[in-house]
Amino acid sequence: MTRTGQGNLQYAVDIVLCIDVTDSMWPVLDTVKKSAMSFHRRLDTVMAEKGKAISQFRLRVIAFRDFGDHAESAIEQTGFFVFPDQASEFDAFVRGLLPLGGGDLPESGLEALALAIRSPWERGLDRRRHIIVMFTDAAAHPLGDPRSRAAHTYPPEIPASLDELFEQWGYASSREALMENSAKRLVLFAPDMRPWSDLVEEWNQTLLFPSAAGEGLEEFEMDEIINTIVNSL
Repeated sequence: MTRTGQGNLQYAVDIVLCIDVTDSMWPVLDTVKKSAMSFHRRLDTVMAEKGKAISQFRLRVIAFRDFGDHAESAIEQTGFFVFPDQASEFDAFVRGLLPLGGGDLPESGLEALALAIRSPWERGLDRRRHIIVMFTDAAAHPLGDPRSRAAHTYPPEIPASLDELFEQWGYASSREALMENSAKRLVLFAPDMRPWSDLVEEWNQTLLFPSAAGEGLEEFEMDEIINTIVNSL
């Protein structure tokens, strides 16, 4: 996707989809998978309606379960796929995601978020948007949870606390920020409970679309997410 944006501005959009793939997500997962596979086309259409065009569009997926329950498959992740050239590779990965396990109610969503924040974001072009979208119906284990960290697959780069993760997300005086403040956005499709409610209250550039366990994802909610992205450019 190499087109010129409004006023010859070059727009680069990177999106990381963090998707809970535990058993309880099966009603949501099918919709998320279908929506993810049409995400780039829908975003492109809405951008065109706003008189804008994306010069570079990339998508990455981080699927997560629970390190304390399914260590081997707690994280399944990709690099960035460049669209439209790698759309088929993206589709193949998303189609292969299956709801499995989960153990206790909280999942390893914060670990997925930490990995998303560390993504190799685009730093060029005129205007950039770096977006993380979280899909989960559960709370998250706290970072530093001994059972999770004991898993042999646990990534060593994961911060040990939510405060450290906040430092990496970044705020005005943060020296540890990994995200570009003007470019970043976090969109949560998650329960209105801790830690997700804490993130909405304390983190900048963050939106919450409340979800509940065992309930599906409506198409209009995906459209709201796309509109949020487009309106921020």
